[in-house]
Amino acid sequence: MNYRSIADMNRTVLRNLHRLPRDLDLVVGVPRSGLLAAQMLGSALGLPVVALDDFLERRTPAVGAERRILVLEDSLSSGIAMQEARDRVSAAGRGEGVLYAAVYGLRPRHAEADLIFETVPQPRMFQWNAMHHKFLARCCVDIDGILCHDPTEAENDDGPAYLDFLLNARPLCRTRQRIGMLVTSRLEKYRPQTEAWLAAQGIAFDRLEMLDLPSREERMRLGAHGSFKARVYRESDALLFIESEPRQAEQIMRLAGRPVLCLPEQRLFQPALAHVAAQIPRVRSRTAARHLVRQAAWTMLGAERFSRLSDRLRVA
Repeated sequence: MNYRSIADMNRTVLRNLHRLPRDLDLVVGVPRSGLLAAQMLGSALGLPVVALDDFLERRTPAVGAERRILVLEDSLSSGIAMQEARDRVSAAGRGEGVLYAAVYGLRPRHAEADLIFETVPQPRMFQWNAMHHKFLARCCVDIDGILCHDPTEAENDDGPAYLDFLLNARPLCRTRQRIGMLVTSRLEKYRPQTEAWLAAQGIAFDRLEMLDLPSREERMRLGAHGSFKARVYRESDALLFIESEPRQAEQIMRLAGRPVLCLPEQRLFQPALAHVAAQIPRVRSRTAARHLVRQAAWTMLGAERFSRLSDRLRVA
C-alpha cells in the first residue's frame, strides 16, 4: 500500500520546483484535489492561483500578458480527467503556452501530462480523499476515532452513559462511499445501537464485526482490542485497515502482517518483507494472497522498479 498525506504532497511539490519553467505566470488547479496542489505550488512560487473554470472563462487575476501557464492535477491514474482538462483548454482557445503536470502518477510518464512529480503505483491512497474513495469497499475501518469521536471516560461506563454515547456520538466523517467492513472492539451486545447510529449517519457497509465478550471489564482484562481486529483483517480480503489508535495500528500490522493506516496520526504502518512473506500461506483467499505477493515485491524492489516491472509484465 502506498499512502501520501497532505504534508507529503507539499514536500513533493517543493522538491520539484526546479523542474518548472522560471517564467510561469499563473497556476491553474483542476478541481477538486488539483486546487489543493495548485495552492501549495502557487504559495511556494508567489504566483496567482485559479480554478480551471475561472481560467477558461478568463476570470483570472490581472497579471499582465500570460505567457506561461501551469495546469496542475493532484494525481493521474487513467488520465481521463487531465485529458478532459486539455480538451477544454484547447476548445477555449487558451492552449498556447500551457504546461500540464500532476503531483503523482502511476508511472514516471503519462501521455496526458508534461511532468509527473512523483511515481506512486497502485494500490495507493491519499489523505485528501481517503475517506471518500471507492477503495473503502476493500478496507477494514475502525468506528470510534474514525467515523465518530472516542467516548470520554465518563461516557465509557458500559451503562446508561455509554448507551447515550452510542446513539448520539458526534460524527467525524460522513463518507458517502460504501465501506467493505467495519471492525470495532465495541461489544457485540451493542450491535443494535451501533447499527442505528450508522443508519442515522447514512454510512453504508457490507459487514460489521464486533467483539463478542460479556463486558468492558473482560475486554480490558484480555486486552483483546488489537488482536481481535488483526484476526478479522487477516482472514479477510481487505487491502488496508484504517485505525484510530497508533499502538493498536502497530499491533494490527504486526499480527496481521498487512498494512494499517492510523488516520489521526497520518502514519502508514507497513510490515517488513519477511513478515509479509510469512503471512502468504496463512491467508484464506486468492485475492488477499495476491495482494501480499505484490506487497512483498514492492517492499523488495521499491516504488520505481516495481512500477517498471509491472509495466513490462503488462506489455508481455
